[in-house]
Amino acid sequence: MSWDAGLSRAAAADRPVLVDVYTDWCGYCRKMDREVYSREDVRDYVARHFVTVKINAESSKPATIASRRLSESAVASKFRVTGYPTTVFLKPNGEHLVSVPGYIPADRFLLLLRYIGDGHLERGVSFDDFVAKAGANSRAR
Repeated sequence: MSWDAGLSRAAAADRPVLVDVYTDWCGYCRKMDREVYSREDVRDYVARHFVTVKINAESSKPATIASRRLSESAVASKFRVTGYPTTVFLKPNGEHLVSVPGYIPADRFLLLLRYIGDGHLERGVSFDDFVAKAGANSRAR
């Protein structure tokens, strides 16, 4: 989804935003698409909990932040994206939650999605504590 459409939809649906920041030349961006975003469990969780936006960090395509017209490139800069891929998470109102740089393997990415999508980050739980508890819960089953 485009930046403007995605943020409008997130606000209307009261869902956080997952922003995939990529470049055309980035091999790890393509690997993330192929090995992570294409996995059924990842797609399912994302579809149920997030609004997704994809922006090219080198694009002049327009995007609006706080009533200011910028480019997708400027949006990436605003969130201090310096490597690709970077996954940026936003609150439904567009407020920045966290940026996670680099390729993330699918199982770890799914943990990250649950951490943010289920509200653990906003409740102040550290990611390490969340992962430790998630691991203990899976071993207890």
